[in-house]
Amino acid sequence: MFPKASFTSLIVGVFLLYVLHTCWVMYGIVYTKPCEKPKADNCISPYLAGKPRLQLSVYTALRPNADGGHSLIHREEEFDVNTPFERLVNVSLPKKTRKNGTLYAMVFVHQAGVTPWQDPHQVHLVTQLTTYMMPKPPEISLITGQDDPQKPDQQKQSGDSDLDRPVSHWRSRLTLNVVSENFQFDREALPGDVHRYMRVYQNGKKMIYLPLLFVDELSNRVKDLMEINSSSTELPLTISYDSIALGKLRFWIHMQDAVYSLQQFGFTEKDADEIKGIFVDTNLYFLALTFFVAAFHLLFDFLAFKNDISFWKHKKSMVGMSSRAVLWRCFSTIVIFLYLLDEQTSLLVLIPAGIGSLIEIWKVKKAFKIHVIWRGLIPTFLFGKQDESEKRTGEYDTLAMKYLSYLLYPLCLGGAGYALVFVKYKSWYSWIINSLVNGVYAFGFLFMLPQLFVNYKMKSVAHLPWKAFMYKAFNTFIDDVFAFVITMPTSHRLACFRDDVVFLVYLYQRWLYPVDKTRVNEYGVSYDEEPKGKPHKD
Repeated sequence: MFPKASFTSLIVGVFLLYVLHTCWVMYGIVYTKPCEKPKADNCISPYLAGKPRLQLSVYTALRPNADGGHSLIHREEEFDVNTPFERLVNVSLPKKTRKNGTLYAMVFVHQAGVTPWQDPHQVHLVTQLTTYMMPKPPEISLITGQDDPQKPDQQKQSGDSDLDRPVSHWRSRLTLNVVSENFQFDREALPGDVHRYMRVYQNGKKMIYLPLLFVDELSNRVKDLMEINSSSTELPLTISYDSIALGKLRFWIHMQDAVYSLQQFGFTEKDADEIKGIFVDTNLYFLALTFFVAAFHLLFDFLAFKNDISFWKHKKSMVGMSSRAVLWRCFSTIVIFLYLLDEQTSLLVLIPAGIGSLIEIWKVKKAFKIHVIWRGLIPTFLFGKQDESEKRTGEYDTLAMKYLSYLLYPLCLGGAGYALVFVKYKSWYSWIINSLVNGVYAFGFLFMLPQLFVNYKMKSVAHLPWKAFMYKAFNTFIDDVFAFVITMPTSHRLACFRDDVVFLVYLYQRWLYPVDKTRVNEYGVSYDEEPKGKPHKD
């Protein structure tokens, strides 16, 4: 019959199928089937093949359909689709926009010498020049109460506006693209993503499609936003243009739709901005590498989670395991989660940190043998007893923590005092969380040393969950790649590289203390204690 496959092998097989399917889907996105017979009736020919004289015009309006009037802000007279350019224009803001309203940009590509409304073959797109975001709360010195120096209009705005109300922000960049290649589409194999950007007209028996105009929404980053207040009569707008290949256009359309879908599921503008940065701020080859790295990160995350849960589920003895290291990991992950929440970090980083905090709380319950008994709404906590081997491990653990406390506590208290005097914060809570997390990031790896000390004293590493540990180690190096891709606090980025050093020390101990089958393994039993089967008779 069929050989019995392990659950891990099944997951790896599904993962490989997922990677192959993703590669096939990506190939289908970037490759478009051309029309095999250019003169056939089912071919759609490009309007640009006739090399018409074109003009690019950009208007602003309070409504997307231009009801209520429109204003011309830029006109590119001799518009060549193959020539990139960048223009800086000053846009006058209507009174409604200054009062927390919106403003739209209407982009036209049309025949030169006439207005867009006189050209039957014009193409246009409408995009927002404003977006709503929560204003950043001001930071003050908690001792003197003095805030950062601001311009008078900004002080007035921050004093009058409610920080809990979204405020209109100005998008200072408008990125435009037009497909420059003379590609002939097959009407029966027309991609759906291109179809919505395509305008077609009949010229005799031929079908002609007008220029494919695209507004790059992915280039609108949060760092480029400017808060609009009542005194802002004019704001700068950078209009940049470049041609785009058909394959990249289709890929960009799909990525833009994916970001929009995430926003519909509750992702904020800041969360979506982190994903935009992956696509906009990275090289195309590095972007492809990021996709594959992210897929392997997902696989290793799942396998590490599976093996870690399995290890602690069957863990009945803490022999050789540092209980204080487990408690510290629980405390540090909770502090890091609260810090990321206070910094309004991307959900890409926040959600895994929250799940990790719950898992570490469960580990503490297992490590200290805590049993919770509920008497109505009041919980009672019962702690299990330790055997002699666990007490000896606890003595090593206590000794290591004693030496660490001489170094760790003065550094943490000194850093918190320095930050209180010289650094500005939003609130006392923000100072407490930042001080704790700085201690975790800067000196937290010292709390991993008690486990190394216990390994040294026991001359063994057989009690460690090596399968889960190796998966986490692989993810540590993958996190090093993501540290350059995803926006996160600098201290969180440095912590990714700090874990690499500890991992190398663990590997050295793994080599230094080979597996001894007379010692207990990760489940608290010895190989020599396992019941032996009957000897085989020839």
